Amino acid sequence: MTDTYASLKLTHAAALKAIAAGIAKATAMNQPQCITVVDDGCNLLAAVRMDGARIVSIDSSHHKAVTAASSRVPSGPRGEPTLELKLAITTRGRNISLKGGVPIIIDGVCVGAVGVGSGTGEQDREVALAAVAAIEGAKTDFVFQD
Repeated sequence: MTDTYASLKLTHAAALKAIAAGIAKATAMNQPQCITVVDDGCNLLAAVRMDGARIVSIDSSHHKAVTAASSRVPSGPRGEPTLELKLAITTRGRNISLKGGVPIIIDGVCVGAVGVGSGTGEQDREVALAAVAAIEGAKTDFVFQD
C-alpha cells in the first residue's frame, strides 16, 4: 500500500468556464444570479454576482457550493427539518438545505462544486447544472431528493 495517490484537480480555467456557462443560462432565463465555484476542499475558485442579483445570495451561493462539494451530492432538502437545522448549526451555517448546489464529479471523483443563488430553487439548480455541464467529463445526471 502506498502513502499517496494521484488525484484530479479543478483548474481556475474550468471554474471560469463554468461561471461563463452559468451566466449564459441565467441570462437566457432572464434571472440574474450569484454563481460560486469551489474546489474539492471547498476553497473558492471563482465567483460572480450578476447585475441585479440579490446581494445576500453571494453567501448562499457559496454555502450551496460548499455543501455540494463536501457531501458529494446536490444541495437541497435532505429529510427532517430538525436534522437539517442541527447540521446547519454544527457546520456554522456552511451546510445548508437550499437547492442550487451541484458537485462537479469527473470519473467518480468530486473535484469541486457550483453553487447558485438569487432565483427560485429550481432556477438556481438549472443554472448550476448548466455550469457543471460546461466542464468536460463532468457528471450531469443527478437524482434530486426533493
